[in-house]
Amino acid sequence: MTTAAVIDKKALLAKYIAERDKRLRADGNAQYLEVKGNLAHYLEDPYTPRVERAPKTDHVTFAFVGGGFAGLVTGARLVEAGVTDVRIIEKGGDFGGTWYWNRYPGAQCDTASMIYMPLLEETGHMPTEKYAHAPEILEQCQRIGKQYGLYENALFHTEVEDLRWDAANSRWVIKTNRGDEFTASFIGLGTGPLHVPKLPGIPGIETFRGHSFHTSRWDYDYTGGDPKGAKMEKLADKRVAIIGTGATSVQAVPHLAKACKQLFVVQRTPSSVDVRANKPIDPEWFAEIATPGWQKRWLENFTANQAGGNAEEDLVMDGWTDLSRRIRAKISQLPREGLTPQKMLAAYEDSDFEKMEEIRARAEAIVKDRETAENLKAWYRQLCKRPCFHDAYLQAFNEPSTTLIDTDGQGVERITEKGFVVAGVEYEVDCIIYASGFEVGTEYKRRAGFEVTGVGGQTLSEAWAEGMKSKHGIHVLGFPNAFFVQPTQGANLISNVPHNLTESGRTIALTVKHALDVGAKEVEVTPEAQKAWVDLLLTGAGRMMGAPDCTPGYYNNEGQSPGPAAKYNVGYPQGATAFFKYIEDWRTSGQFEGLNFR
Repeated sequence: MTTAAVIDKKALLAKYIAERDKRLRADGNAQYLEVKGNLAHYLEDPYTPRVERAPKTDHVTFAFVGGGFAGLVTGARLVEAGVTDVRIIEKGGDFGGTWYWNRYPGAQCDTASMIYMPLLEETGHMPTEKYAHAPEILEQCQRIGKQYGLYENALFHTEVEDLRWDAANSRWVIKTNRGDEFTASFIGLGTGPLHVPKLPGIPGIETFRGHSFHTSRWDYDYTGGDPKGAKMEKLADKRVAIIGTGATSVQAVPHLAKACKQLFVVQRTPSSVDVRANKPIDPEWFAEIATPGWQKRWLENFTANQAGGNAEEDLVMDGWTDLSRRIRAKISQLPREGLTPQKMLAAYEDSDFEKMEEIRARAEAIVKDRETAENLKAWYRQLCKRPCFHDAYLQAFNEPSTTLIDTDGQGVERITEKGFVVAGVEYEVDCIIYASGFEVGTEYKRRAGFEVTGVGGQTLSEAWAEGMKSKHGIHVLGFPNAFFVQPTQGANLISNVPHNLTESGRTIALTVKHALDVGAKEVEVTPEAQKAWVDLLLTGAGRMMGAPDCTPGYYNNEGQSPGPAAKYNVGYPQGATAFFKYIEDWRTSGQFEGLNFR
């Protein structure tokens, strides 16, 4: 193992900054294209045919926007609480959210299945492997939908166009692109950050005469193969370029490398690619550990290990908890008088330097071509970009058909009718695959596709013009009977987002049940409670994502200042473990402190 003594930290930080500076762009998020107009074909659903239906003009108790994990776990908890009249509105052709769209070859979760896949215990499902592949995750979404009767009322291939509070009748009016205009007593919003594909703003992108698609709309009719890993036999005589080397590309490239006549992997910034060590789950072992409450214990254990808790054991043992274990080991070596914030920060930094040196050494050890290996080294802190874990990505560059086109941080110069240009050299290809991810830093209305209009005609965009304001990240003043399901201003646990969602679902279900039990038509956070919660959030350490020397990416707003509103994009000051304990006590007390039921 590399030790801190052999790391020239000053030189390493200088290297980080130099690599960052190469990639800084004044246009920030504007460098990406919004997928609309002449590019709208990149949004078409290749998986499920659209079924015509009559518009809905009825009333439901609870309507939820988004059929991914957020909508499914909230719907399930509502049903458990006796609220069965739940309608989920989803733009895809089935439940799944991100996992409906992401069917590219090799797609799988980066966080262990045991804690990533929701409601495993409730549905009685044992994950087949430590890191489940996309078809199994999609099947779990469908299993939840069937078990809790959520298909009966669901509206698929449907996009909300307007959500408006009807104060006279204490209900929400929902309009969609399918001509629906129905009402709901309560609404939930779980549109998530990873569902609107973006394309790189490369000049000439519309001029390419070959085939092209985004990874979230994988074209198996063109490539052959299927989401379960069958070889893409139709690429055997094809020259293919995949543009982007983030988490999606890391998973897809090994499959493309085995299938294509020639594969060009076009890289602006390399990902850090650590060991995944995926393996099947042993049914006998699972039967021993899957005693009542097992998934809750595993969730709490991961959070305690990874997010500042005080766990005595590590059940998950993955790349996320590895760095935390290292940091704790370093801090434990400090003398009692050395437990200052500065010394603890230095211990954190030393651990990160050591980890990243190991990851860079791994690229050098695996990839045979020395120049390619050097270009695959990630020169930034591990959490500057989304960490990746894979056991076949680096090895794919040893395939004679696979070529890394490193752009030295500059990206593709332009797209032509025949291919793409990097550093003045044109590469002719038959197909371009865009692994360019999803919109993250754009405004809420643009990502959601609709505006939310609350009390007195105030829109959510107006309410949050200076930054997000809420209680628990769930309740927002001026938007009664509306609930938000996402991590910010709650636990803000980014390493395992589903844990945030399942806790929000429990909280919402109990809140709605209480409102119905006491005959309240409206439930809303009080002004004092929202202000107190936001004030509490601002006493914390602030945003931890994106150190000044971080390479640009969606974690740090593409290297641009996030603006004053970003100070509110934080979590509970005492950490995720403390928040989950707090919110469980809050909702089970029956008091619902800070909410007004009327």
